[in-house]
Amino acid sequence: MRTLYTAGIYLYTLGVRIASIWNVKAKQMCAGWKQLPDSIPQLSQGPTAWFHAASLGEFEQARPVLESFRVLHPDYNICISFFSPSGFEIRKNYANADYICYLPMDTRRNARAFVQRIKPAVAFFVKYDFWFNYLNELHKRQVPTYIFSAIFRPSQYFFKWYGGWFRKQLGHYTHLFVQNDESLQLLRNHGISQCSVAGDTRFDRVNDIAQASKRFPEIETFIGDSPVLMAGSSWEPDEANIKYFLDNYPRELKLIVAPHVISDSHINAIEHLFGAERCIRYSQLKADTTPNKHKILIIDNMGMLSSLYRYATVAYIGGGFGRGIHNILEAITFGKPVCFGPNHLKFQEAKDIIARKGGFAYHTAQELNIILTRLFDDKETYHHASQVCTDYLSENLGATQQILNLVEQHRQ
Repeated sequence: MRTLYTAGIYLYTLGVRIASIWNVKAKQMCAGWKQLPDSIPQLSQGPTAWFHAASLGEFEQARPVLESFRVLHPDYNICISFFSPSGFEIRKNYANADYICYLPMDTRRNARAFVQRIKPAVAFFVKYDFWFNYLNELHKRQVPTYIFSAIFRPSQYFFKWYGGWFRKQLGHYTHLFVQNDESLQLLRNHGISQCSVAGDTRFDRVNDIAQASKRFPEIETFIGDSPVLMAGSSWEPDEANIKYFLDNYPRELKLIVAPHVISDSHINAIEHLFGAERCIRYSQLKADTTPNKHKILIIDNMGMLSSLYRYATVAYIGGGFGRGIHNILEAITFGKPVCFGPNHLKFQEAKDIIARKGGFAYHTAQELNIILTRLFDDKETYHHASQVCTDYLSENLGATQQILNLVEQHRQ
């Protein structure tokens, strides 16, 4: 089975190289691979902790553990690898790491060369990035290896009729920290005992972000005394459904849109959808001499969204009509009720917050109109939803400390 798995990796690598002819992300990956492993510097004396994150979201999940580990062990080098350009290109200058790179594709040769080069004393993987040749190489070298914030479901290949070899590889982890009891029982029912529920480190991360969040006086002037619908990481279907709500809501309201794709074509489309005369871009806001004229603010840069949720009355989280919703916790940490589209079932926090009535899923623009109208107009519904969000975040803090406590026990 390892031979088949490795053959699949080679085929995938070939596909990426072919796609790099026209695809920017694939081209970036190939350029990153060319520099490895010979470009890896000889890190300063001392042991190395290796953290691997698939992409930017997983890196943010890893940050509380990584940064706490660095405080505990300032003598360690920190090596971070990414699979996706969306992680590497944005965080390649992250200050808390000694070396940041793309992860070479998971062939036996690459795994041996990479692990030999960085010589990790401990390795951490995040959520669902399973690279079995790397895992096997770490196991052979007796490197303590952990995965955290992981979720397992019966539908995954580990638990299919052909999944025996893959399940066996999970035994190479020193410990698996999972998000929920369902994942724990699933693993234990299949003979994987070195696991425990630690929760999701994203709660710790968004709490840290909220504590350090920025204020934007020009946005506060734009808002004035109006209630605010904050649309984060929105896509075209989200924006069309929000337009239906605005067309039918009779009272004063400000909308802030932070689209997932920040491009001239998308921002132009948003302005055309809502009416250009009603819209202003954030880049133009400071120079605006008519602050009461505009009702819709379009965020046309990166890096602001997590702080902007503080200004929301209600937060709309995009992506629910695509591959899946984006991060709802960034809004929940400010006690903001959230709503989103139907593709949320793979996200435990979305299911939890719906069950507690702090979050609301919808399928049609008419349903969204009903949900948002009630949240903006019914104070009792709103305050209950807001308190639910605050309580939910508070109850789920502490995953980072649980993880590090066990890692430190293993070190003793």
